Amino acid sequence: QVQLVESGGGLVQPGGSLTLSCAASGSIFSIYAMGWYRQAPGKQREQVAQVTSGGKTNYADSVKGRFTISRDSAKNTVYLQMNNLKPEDTAVYYCNADQVVLTTLPGGMEYWGKGTLVTVSS
Repeated sequence: QVQLVESGGGLVQPGGSLTLSCAASGSIFSIYAMGWYRQAPGKQREQVAQVTSGGKTNYADSVKGRFTISRDSAKNTVYLQMNNLKPEDTAVYYCNADQVVLTTLPGGMEYWGKGTLVTVSS
């Protein structure tokens, strides 16, 4: 019904930048919040950043001042601009869409992308 497809991951040197993109497709009427989570090897998945349909954003303390989340609601797409990347940012980054209302079903559901790997290393 709904697919989230991430792109933009890769290998970058410390101090470098990357931009992740995630496009949601399907029978979507509305999406309340879109965001990014990440999971490093041996660690739990953690929220990185989220943006609501009203434009409210929140960030993990570890990325504040370095990452910027933005959203194009008309395209159901969310972006994550990552600057001054550090080795500890290395993880699989997952796109999340929360409280997704479909044109075919009432209520809101949550969806996840398959993830994109970001590796920060010299």
